[in-house]
Amino acid sequence: MAGKKLSMFDAMFLAGETREAMMHVGGLLVFTPPDGAHPQLLRHLADELRGSIEVFPPWNLRLWTPDLLRNPLQAWVTDDAVDLDYHVRRSALPAPGDERELGILVSRLHSNPIDFHHPPWEVHFIEGLEGGRFAMYFKIHHALVDGYTSMKLLARSLSTDPDARDTPMFFAQPPRARPPHDPGAEPVPTFEALLAGAREQLGATREAGRAIMNVFRAARAGDRALVAPSAAPRSILNRRISRNRRFATQQYPLARMRDLARAGGGTLNDVALAVCGGALRRYLLELDALPAQALTAMLPVNIRPKDDPGGGNAVGAILASLATDVEAPRDRLAAIIASTKRAKEQLSGLSRNAIMQYSAALLAPMLLQQMPAASSWAKPGFNVVVSNVPGPEERLYFRGARLDAIYPLSIPYHGYGLNVTINGYAGTANFGFTGCRNTVPHLQRLAVYSGDELAALAQALAA
Repeated sequence: MAGKKLSMFDAMFLAGETREAMMHVGGLLVFTPPDGAHPQLLRHLADELRGSIEVFPPWNLRLWTPDLLRNPLQAWVTDDAVDLDYHVRRSALPAPGDERELGILVSRLHSNPIDFHHPPWEVHFIEGLEGGRFAMYFKIHHALVDGYTSMKLLARSLSTDPDARDTPMFFAQPPRARPPHDPGAEPVPTFEALLAGAREQLGATREAGRAIMNVFRAARAGDRALVAPSAAPRSILNRRISRNRRFATQQYPLARMRDLARAGGGTLNDVALAVCGGALRRYLLELDALPAQALTAMLPVNIRPKDDPGGGNAVGAILASLATDVEAPRDRLAAIIASTKRAKEQLSGLSRNAIMQYSAALLAPMLLQQMPAASSWAKPGFNVVVSNVPGPEERLYFRGARLDAIYPLSIPYHGYGLNVTINGYAGTANFGFTGCRNTVPHLQRLAVYSGDELAALAQALAA
């Protein structure tokens, strides 16, 4: 067998793949065609892709044993005959082609599992949106590349030049050259170097242990600002999930959210959490399912250097209150600011290794929830995932079509049926709500309520 063995994290995402909990992520990109665009733009693009196009890594990699995902010898092997008719597809919305119809279609596409007999990715061009617009839905399994890296690779099909018409699709672009690697130039590790590495790991474990003890000491002292894994209440969001997904979106001006952050004395992320917390409070009240105790959120934290090109996993985690037990928007924001401030203080001064170990301890209850029937008796480590991912600040184009929005789709898990991810793009905050259709009914209401809560917070801070 010639191939590349899966990393530990690749294998972890494959091992987590089940009929209900599918480990793929996605993105929904919405475009406005340029003036004078050919009405058959997407048909012409499909014809182009049916031609003789070379597919480059990682888009030409498939699993060695697709019917045995948990094979300990599993590896990526090159597919020399990638079927682009399979990977690149066209869909059309029923009239009138509004945002609701788009959300329904993307929900259905995101509910379908990846076929591991092919390289584990798909891209769907969706036509029929009002005003002549079209969309691109992109899906990739987390075992191939992480979401951070996949979006960077996908962006290579986009351009800052509105007149560019020949940018190759992401899968037709060769990997960027790396400096030549000379194994012989690397020093052979000495015993002293190995011992220093072991000491570093031990030191990180001690740092992480002290941070975890601080969390539990705060919990015993009744400190609600520093959230412990045991602080999450049971809720309808934290049950076993089904295979069906629902997806909803909202887009808000970043400038408006930054103004609210300054007025409230917090950060842009604090405002996003306050919007989500207010929307969840209203949503659960309507269902007569709001816990008396505040819901908590897990917030992924990127710990890569700023110039890191992506690849692999370099993500930490903190827990914060969503203050869903607080009715007034201004007071809810203040409670969230206090909680995120304490959570960030926990990471301050920790080494990267210590942050990874501390985050793993915070997420340990989540692994327990993946056991069959565990969600019926195990208390959730948190209630919902909320991610805020910075994006490109400049306007981007695809073959002359203007990119208007980029909405992220993520992964619900057993015991954690809702994921909210926010992508920044060209002065906007793009909210993507991904949930289990059964666990989180009427998901679209959450997106609508988030807009209401943003307005309510603005009114409260202006008073």
